Amino acid sequence: MRKLKNSELDRLSIDDFKSVKKTPIIIVLDNIRSLNNIGSVFRTSDAFLIEKIYLCGITATPPHKDIHKTALGSTDTVAWEYVKNTSDLVENLKQDGIKICSIEQTENATMLNDFIPETNTTYALVFGNEVKGVDQNVVTASDMVIEIPQFGTKHSLNISVSAGVVIWDVFSKLKSNQ
Repeated sequence: MRKLKNSELDRLSIDDFKSVKKTPIIIVLDNIRSLNNIGSVFRTSDAFLIEKIYLCGITATPPHKDIHKTALGSTDTVAWEYVKNTSDLVENLKQDGIKICSIEQTENATMLNDFIPETNTTYALVFGNEVKGVDQNVVTASDMVIEIPQFGTKHSLNISVSAGVVIWDVFSKLKSNQ
């Protein structure tokens, strides 16, 4: 087996990316403090054709060298917007018919492996602060909470890892339902 060169991967151009049909997933970053985590979420969102990223609260915005270091140009492809208040954003998204799913550990959370996305539904996946998680007001306003099952000794995953796991899972389930 031979590793493929980047030129052999047949990736979209920036213009093609912007015009291609997107996956019905929106990402909401609620007070993310690490610029590397933000960049990583952009890069994962590019990989799975995410509709948009909302950067909320203290979450930094592009352009920034530490975001760029991990985003590798995906801040130029994935649509994004800064919104100061995550709760206000969630209410506006709900009014637009978007289903809000906080990624958190709560009572009665749906385990990711049990989550079955509905067709013809756009989901906003909310990822929270590295220490405090998703703000309780946002969790309360969510349509549902999804938890990533974990079996070791640690209580959580890094936010960029959580985003990668959840985005891939929801993306693959949506694609298999088509």
